[in-house]
This record gives sequence, structure tokens and C-alpha cells, in this order.
Amino acid sequence: MSSDSTPLSRSDAEWRESLSPEAYEVTRNAATERPFTGPHLDNKQDGSYTCVCCGAELFSSDAKFDSGSGWPSFTEPANLEHVELRQDNSHGMVRTEVVCRNCDAHLGHVFPDGPAPTGQRYCINGCALEFNEK
Repeated sequence: MSSDSTPLSRSDAEWRESLSPEAYEVTRNAATERPFTGPHLDNKQDGSYTCVCCGAELFSSDAKFDSGSGWPSFTEPANLEHVELRQDNSHGMVRTEVVCRNCDAHLGHVFPDGPAPTGQRYCINGCALEFNEK
């Protein structure tokens, strides 16, 4: 979060300039990368995953698991204060969207079909994340 606890705001042109075309479409327009094509899917290194837009720490490698879904999956965020969950009624479905609370970036969705201990599967677009090795 920024020091004054207000969401990071940039113009559309600034977002386009700072992000890859795919990351822009995913994070700013709530698109979804094709399954099994994004970065970090097979990453098994220790470290943390941050928002590609603002650098907020979102997920830890300790919570990452192979869901077989085609996207990086996590049982829980590293810090619940860095993510926001919103109802998403797009595409004729009712889902729970996961967004970065600091910059309002669309990250993916969370589903109640994950492993113990949380039973949650945070299904996150790889292009919305950057990885920082421990």
C-alpha cells in the first residue's frame, strides 16, 4: 500500500507504458491469460509473488500448489490486507474476483475447491505477478 493508504492511481496511458500488453489486458481490463501459457505456473522456487502493477506482496511460495488448472494457484494470500475479494457476475457466472487492494489490478479468482488447510484455490493469472526469489 502507498504510505497514505490510498489506492495507487495511474492514467490508462501510464499503465499501458509500464505493463506488457497481456499484463495490461489482464490487470486493467479483467482479461484472463490462456491456461498453461503464463509465467510462474511451474515455478517451485522459494520466494514471494508481488503485483506486477505496484509491487505489493500478494502470495508466498509456501502457499503455492499445483491445481492442474493451468494457472498458478495458492491456498491463501501472504497478507489479506493486500487483496480484495469482489463478487464477479461476468460471463454468466457468479465467481469471486481477486484484486490488488493497492492498485485495483485484476489478479484472478478464488474458488472453494482447494486443498487443506484453507480449502481455497486462489487461481491467479501468472502475468499479473512478479516473482522474488528468497
